[in-house]
Amino acid sequence: MGKAKVLFLCTGNSARSQMAEAFLRKYAGERYEAFSAGLEPKGINPYIIQVMCEIGIDLSRHTSKHLSQFLGKTSFAYVITVCDQAEKNCPYFPGADVRLHWSFEDPAAFKGTPEETLAKFREVRDQIDAQLRGWIAEQGIGPVT
Repeated sequence: MGKAKVLFLCTGNSARSQMAEAFLRKYAGERYEAFSAGLEPKGINPYIIQVMCEIGIDLSRHTSKHLSQFLGKTSFAYVITVCDQAEKNCPYFPGADVRLHWSFEDPAAFKGTPEETLAKFREVRDQIDAQLRGWIAEQGIGPVT
């Protein structure tokens, strides 16, 4: 039996969905094949490269992908929206066994100093990390370290 495919979907595929994809690969890459895409890809936000690098995950070579790269071409066991806009505007996804919605604040929309913005990105990163760890544990894989 192959790995279950999981698609993380956001509006821009620039931050939240990219982080979720990276965490799933890190914690359960032997069981899941992780992907991410956006409804309106905007390019990778430089702040996520920095905050993920701080915890040992290199996203410098990641690119934003449009949902059309997958729609009707790949079947997913899970399609997980990680922003409210994507949940509202995501089309029916044929072939998705389970569709979930995890609402995370958009750190790119935060207005503040560079230090405050970094803090917001870290906060959202840590929320996504905790959500992924909890979901993986619910899948019966065991605790994630």
